Amino acid sequence: MLEDSCGKLLVYASGSAFRSKRMRSVSVAAERMAQLLRLNFEVVTFKKSFSPIYVYYKCGNEEPVPIYCNNNVQSGVDEIYSALRGMMFVLSFHPKHAALRQVRKAIMQFS
Repeated sequence: MLEDSCGKLLVYASGSAFRSKRMRSVSVAAERMAQLLRLNFEVVTFKKSFSPIYVYYKCGNEEPVPIYCNNNVQSGVDEIYSALRGMMFVLSFHPKHAALRQVRKAIMQFS
């Protein structure tokens, strides 16, 4: 849907988070969103131990935009996916993220 898109969803987490159900839920939901919007998907790990798991949207050389944070809350994939969809819809109205405007209908179609 985003033809020739330079955008991607990034999941930032501590290396220790990979053993948790939270990480699985967040990464599955983010990957599902990336597939819907035809964005790249990447998981970035840090050696430093921290609790939150973050999802960012990044397009080109722009600074990544935080769109989701899970801080020790056990949420289901559908709940996280819904939150991501809502934030991507909001971003589609921002002039910096004009590429998302093309997929606004696709984002809304699944609500």
